[in-house]
Amino acid sequence: MELDIIEEPPSKAPDQRADRSERRPVDLTGFMALADGSTSEITVLDMSYEGCRIATAVELAAGQPVKLAVLRRGAIVASVRWAEGGQAGLVFAAEAKAAREHWPRQSERLDLQAEVTMRRPGKQNYRVRAFDVSPEGCKVELIDRPEVAEQLWIRFDGLEALHARVCWIENSRAGLEFDRPIHAAVFDLLLARLG
Repeated sequence: MELDIIEEPPSKAPDQRADRSERRPVDLTGFMALADGSTSEITVLDMSYEGCRIATAVELAAGQPVKLAVLRRGAIVASVRWAEGGQAGLVFAAEAKAAREHWPRQSERLDLQAEVTMRRPGKQNYRVRAFDVSPEGCKVELIDRPEVAEQLWIRFDGLEALHARVCWIENSRAGLEFDRPIHAAVFDLLLARLG
């Protein structure tokens, strides 16, 4: 799986920025552990599903492995994509597909509710309630009934829109499967925000 560029310093070629995922600004305090065992306080400045941009006093090099820990939200292995001027772009380590294949649903659904924005092709955005959220999908309460297998977009507040497929429809609810699972670190932040 190829990881997208999370952040580019101005000196990079514009064509490299074209693959970058949409990033959302955040202001999270955390720590970074290096391979030599040293740790340093960092601030996460923005985040996407594949990585983040941090502010750090430590000099980093492209390709360097790090472990990022955000207070009360867990830790994630990452590598340095670029580093310049006290900031660095990190890409989260890809999760092993084999680990996800042991679960029929890929991961346990969590019994929580959130208001999300949903959009069907050629239609206006509208707000719906989402239930039973997991990194791979969720259940939504329908306003405008789609068809099974229809492609649509769903967006949790503060995150980029996720492309999803309708797996089933029952009465006024539908099950959605995300085309690309939400990364574990981003999902933990989402859960913390939803409370």
